[in-house]
Amino acid sequence: MSPPGPRTPAPTSSPLASSFATSLSIWGWGSLAVVLFLVTFGLFSIFYFAFYILCFVGGGFVVTLLFGKSNSEKYLEQCEHSFLPCTSVGIPKCIEEMKREARPIKIDRRLTGANIIDEPLQQVIQFSLRDYVQYWYYTLSDDESFLLEIRQALQYALVQFSARSKETDWQPYFTTRLVDDFGTHLRVFRKAQQRIAEKGDQMKDQAEELVDTFFEVEVEMEKEVCRDLVCTSPKDEEGFLRDLCEVLLYILLPPGDFQNKIMRYFVREILSRGILLPLINQLSDPDYINQYVIWMIRDSNCNYEAFMNIIKLSDNIGELEAVKDKASEELQYLRSLDTAGDDINTIKNQINSLLYVIKVCDSRIQRLQSGKEIDTVKLAANFGKLCTVPLDHILVDNVALQFFMDYMQQTGGQAHLFFWMTVEGYRVTAQQQLEVLQSRQKDGKHQTNQTKGLLRAAAFGVYEQYLSEKASPRVNIDDNLVAKLAETLNHEDPTPEIFDDIQRKVYELMLRDERFYPSFKQNVLYVRMLAELDMLKDPSFRGSDDGEGESFNGSPTGSINLSLDDLSNVPSDETVQLHAYISDTVYADYDPYAVAGVCNDHGKTYALYAITVHRRNPNSEETWKTYRRYSDFHDFHMRITEQFENLANILKLPGKKTFNNMDREFLEKRKKDLNAYLQLLLNPEMMKASPALAHYVYDFLENKAYSKGKGDFARKVPPLIQKTYSDPDHCRVAAPIDDNVDDNIPLRVMLLLMDEVFDLKERNQWLRRNIKNLLQQLIRATYGDTINRKIVDHVDWMTSPEQVADAVKRFRDAFWPNGILAETVPRRDKAIRMRTRVAGKTKLLEVMPDELKHIIGAETTRKGILRVFEMFQHTQLNKRMVYVFLERFLETLFPQNKFHELFNKLHSRSKQMQRYKQRLHSTQAPSLQKR
Repeated sequence: MSPPGPRTPAPTSSPLASSFATSLSIWGWGSLAVVLFLVTFGLFSIFYFAFYILCFVGGGFVVTLLFGKSNSEKYLEQCEHSFLPCTSVGIPKCIEEMKREARPIKIDRRLTGANIIDEPLQQVIQFSLRDYVQYWYYTLSDDESFLLEIRQALQYALVQFSARSKETDWQPYFTTRLVDDFGTHLRVFRKAQQRIAEKGDQMKDQAEELVDTFFEVEVEMEKEVCRDLVCTSPKDEEGFLRDLCEVLLYILLPPGDFQNKIMRYFVREILSRGILLPLINQLSDPDYINQYVIWMIRDSNCNYEAFMNIIKLSDNIGELEAVKDKASEELQYLRSLDTAGDDINTIKNQINSLLYVIKVCDSRIQRLQSGKEIDTVKLAANFGKLCTVPLDHILVDNVALQFFMDYMQQTGGQAHLFFWMTVEGYRVTAQQQLEVLQSRQKDGKHQTNQTKGLLRAAAFGVYEQYLSEKASPRVNIDDNLVAKLAETLNHEDPTPEIFDDIQRKVYELMLRDERFYPSFKQNVLYVRMLAELDMLKDPSFRGSDDGEGESFNGSPTGSINLSLDDLSNVPSDETVQLHAYISDTVYADYDPYAVAGVCNDHGKTYALYAITVHRRNPNSEETWKTYRRYSDFHDFHMRITEQFENLANILKLPGKKTFNNMDREFLEKRKKDLNAYLQLLLNPEMMKASPALAHYVYDFLENKAYSKGKGDFARKVPPLIQKTYSDPDHCRVAAPIDDNVDDNIPLRVMLLLMDEVFDLKERNQWLRRNIKNLLQQLIRATYGDTINRKIVDHVDWMTSPEQVADAVKRFRDAFWPNGILAETVPRRDKAIRMRTRVAGKTKLLEVMPDELKHIIGAETTRKGILRVFEMFQHTQLNKRMVYVFLERFLETLFPQNKFHELFNKLHSRSKQMQRYKQRLHSTQAPSLQKR
């Protein structure tokens, strides 16, 4: 049997084939299932199935979330009770209170204690909250508790403000501080105008330059504060008002309310931006002020002459163009009218007047644009055909007399004029005293000896001051008349006519002597006198229509460029030249003049200064030495500074020294100082400015013993014209007021205003004294001795509840007419504003009484009124004045809160103040380095 062969393996399937067979069977069964599902349930069953699946998954997710949240809350609650302390009772209670309905808050509507004031004040508060808070607050919340809290804070502040006001004495504020601040503001403006005029440049923006110069002068006068930033920068102004209101809220609100910043900021913004800022802007608007001026003097009718004077004097092209346009418009209307009969003559006259106005406006505009503008008041018009004012009229007219007095002082003839005036006063006084004496004698009263003794003393005083050998200066008159007068005074009773003969001689001397009245008529002061008397003809609008080619028609020069200031610079005769210097100092216990026959001082020790003098004439030359003591220099200085007031600010005599005044080092220093004094005195410009000064200098330097007439007699007699030694440029207005004026409130106020408005302090002090006496008589005649009481009563009336309520109502009606917030008034057209300016100036000039012009002069009155009006035409300067009044008001209301220091700090960022401190530091630095 054969062995078996190898077994052949059975065929098997590969893994790939098996997997393929498996997937094929799955797809087959799946497809079968789908087909069967679709056949059984339909095509839409797929969507139902998907929706069921989503619902199942979502439901599971929600169940899981809720289960986890509940478990988490349980766990946190367990942790809170396990680890944290118990909750306080206050928090749930506060939550419970907040959930309750808010109860109404009761508001006490009493503010000042006077119902007549409280009612309009409450309306102002209500309107302020409605228009500044509620209109936006209700868009955020309906809860009114915040609004009520703001209202309560405002009312509390007003209650505190009212209580302070009742405790304040307002009389000094209204009668002293207010007037002083206004006068100081006007003085700063006047000084700024003078600086602009001194520069002499035709600047493109003169208004801006004037504002800058104004604040420069303010910081120089105030020295501690300057308000330029507040008045010129709106951003700084708003910041200043915010800071000020916050300080006021700190003072007036309770501490708890002030610490509430949100409410404090709201109240601060309402006060600063809602009330104060609009009010200050309105009060500072020049157009508003002009309209108010016109309304104040609405009962006065405009005068055609005053209107034409304003046009002729206007230096504002905008004003002239506005008037010209309005005149042209009226002219067209009149020409379009169809009239006949009597009306045509009236219309023709109106047309001619309008044509003249247009012509004047055109002439002024062309003159201003061409730079040939001429101040007709300062122009010596028709210099060869001036009006002649007789001397007797000059001596009885206050305005004319002051110019003649200035001229007589320049020529050294003031003694004659003062003597004439003193005799006039003596005559009136003597007549009154004798009439009183006669009436008393009729009544059986005898005071004859006492009255005659007073008259004799007065007559002797006049004689000693002007006619005796000791008089300085002495009236040069016939010695026989003087001797006869002395004989009469010694042996007879004085009469009102005792000086008549000599007074007539003095009058004739002043009338006929070429040095006095005849020369005065050829002097520039005479032309200025005519201008003040309104007797100087106006040449501006004769000749050509274009404003060019006018001449004086008789003037020696025939040129319109010769002004009064130019006339004052005519060179004088300088044929005599005088030079002197102190060559040596003599220490002596003897008097060198004893050799010359002059008595010595009986061995008294003093120092003498040897002065070498050279005098040169056209035909000769002299040299001599004279000796003077320091007391001689002092006496001479007193004499010339009294006669020539302008020298007091130029010449400075070395001061006295009581002890060690014979020390050689001191005497050498004094010698140098006296030498400098002499050289300044003998300066040709100085002698030219005061021609009469040469007589005093020659007398002092002459080789003879010096007669101390001033020391023996005149020092005991007060000068006729009192001088003021205050520096008006660097002090407030009220600083130099006379002590005897302070008790008389209206006199003080009127003098302050007249000094600054009409610049009286820069003029003849005799005029100012006469004005003061006239005002005293006027006030006494009008009100008697009860004027101060009447003014105090008037201040009480101004601060009475009725007047305060009236002011609050006017404020309410101005800002909320008919209970509705007033819209911002659109700025009026420039032409209308310019015509309002012209109307305001015309009204002011028209309302000025003629008596004032007769007292201080027509030109001075016109310049003063126009200066005040021009001051109110600058918004920045008006704001400065309003803020000054506000600052003084708060300083008066809160005297214990140091508001003065606060305002200095608030204004410390002023650029002008910083520049002033830098200039001050730079000037002080060299002196500190020397030390």
